[in-house]
Amino acid sequence: MSQPDLDVDLLRSFLAVAETGGFTTAGERLGRTQSAISVKIRRLEESLGRRVFARTSRSLALTADGELLLGYARRMLALHDETLRRFSEPEAEGELRIGVAEYFVPRHLPAVLSAFARAHPRVRVEVRAAMGSSLMEALDRGTVDLVIANRDAGVDRGRVLMTEPLRWVAAPDFQIDAEAPLPLCTLPAPCIFRARAIEALDQRLRRWRVVYTSESVSGVSAAVTAGLGIGVLCDSTVPAGLRLLTDEHGFPPLGEVELAVFGEAKAPPALAQSFTGFVAERLRALLPGRCAA
Repeated sequence: MSQPDLDVDLLRSFLAVAETGGFTTAGERLGRTQSAISVKIRRLEESLGRRVFARTSRSLALTADGELLLGYARRMLALHDETLRRFSEPEAEGELRIGVAEYFVPRHLPAVLSAFARAHPRVRVEVRAAMGSSLMEALDRGTVDLVIANRDAGVDRGRVLMTEPLRWVAAPDFQIDAEAPLPLCTLPAPCIFRARAIEALDQRLRRWRVVYTSESVSGVSAAVTAGLGIGVLCDSTVPAGLRLLTDEHGFPPLGEVELAVFGEAKAPPALAQSFTGFVAERLRALLPGRCAA
């Protein structure tokens, strides 16, 4: 007995509902009515022979089958969109010099670059990983074509790819002495993470001192893991095993930061469009709900 094919449009509607938490908001994202989204979800459930949402008049939640489908749907749609982009764009060819802020490198960049190389074999990508401030200087000098780095609130330069919160982190057994200056492990100034942490502590009249400075997020993470002090990291880069510190522990919220791409206006248009579009799609698959539309 042959199995029915899954309709990509139905999966996209399912993903929108799962990520936005409602049929109306999903419809707004996709440019459809609430009733149209409801019909698509019903058709998807009929195709699968399973319920993917548990619905009442007051709540909407994924079923166990819906949770299982969520991972498959994200991967399938990412591959589908990547395929369409690959065949709809002109064949990209040339060299692109990319500057990538170090905090984006450890977890996401290798997979993104590997997939981009497979999709665009005629593009030679040269990557430079460093702190955002030095990369922006390189962009202004013309020694890199594009930069992917964080930007602070109120900055207009660049185009936002995703937004995520900053987190206070500490080793699980780290003991905080309320009477002593708080030991900080940070990136060197100028740094959004460092500035946010110091500003938040100063507003709370909490004494602090920098005990460890590293030009890499991995170095800061290692120092925090070793118990040298408290650190601040992007939510997506917090290593497993570190403890999150919240307002309940006396650590105020640090707000969100934006990951943006800079230099698109001056970079080779076809290459820049191919690369930034690919990165945006991959981030949406890796970190759903945080990325710009």
